[in-house]
Amino acid sequence: MGISEIESHSALVSKIQNLENSYLLLYKSGTDNSECALKNLTSAAEKMENVNIFLADVSKVRDIHSLYNISSAPSLLEFNKESYINVVKGCQEDKYYTALFENTIYTAQAKKDGKKLKSVIVYSTPTCSWCTTLKSYLKNNNIRFREIDVSKDQKAAEAMVKKSGQQGVPQTEVNGQIIVGFDKTKINQMLEIKA
Repeated sequence: MGISEIESHSALVSKIQNLENSYLLLYKSGTDNSECALKNLTSAAEKMENVNIFLADVSKVRDIHSLYNISSAPSLLEFNKESYINVVKGCQEDKYYTALFENTIYTAQAKKDGKKLKSVIVYSTPTCSWCTTLKSYLKNNNIRFREIDVSKDQKAAEAMVKKSGQQGVPQTEVNGQIIVGFDKTKINQMLEIKA
């Protein structure tokens, strides 16, 4: 759909009320962080179809940020119809925004196809080559997952070892069940990937 400017909260509501997913970037023109977010968001949006993105410059539009308790710009608000569901603050890389939009599209498609989304967590470290292989495999098969870097999160590392009895990575948790290593057969089976 592209990006369109919004001039008031009522204009926003009239545009998003029938949209399954939409985004609003609250930004302040002329500030480095906001210009960065706008540039990267625009770059990500150009690569995507069927993403509904709106913009509001807080120096001109003053009736939106207070309604959603947003005190800093830039902030990207996510909506499902009129319901405010999430916020991403600050400037992110365009890859981040692209992943966010792809995830939204994937989730919407899965719901439309009647698939139940599985909770997938990948425990990894930055230096683990099999972790990279696993994450690429999941992305190539449009599997949505949350990544936890156990080298930076000690509590998550301890929880992972408690669940599996193993310290090595990668480990994949699918709806509470653990797969140790890059066991393609098990991953395909649990995530219903047709090999």
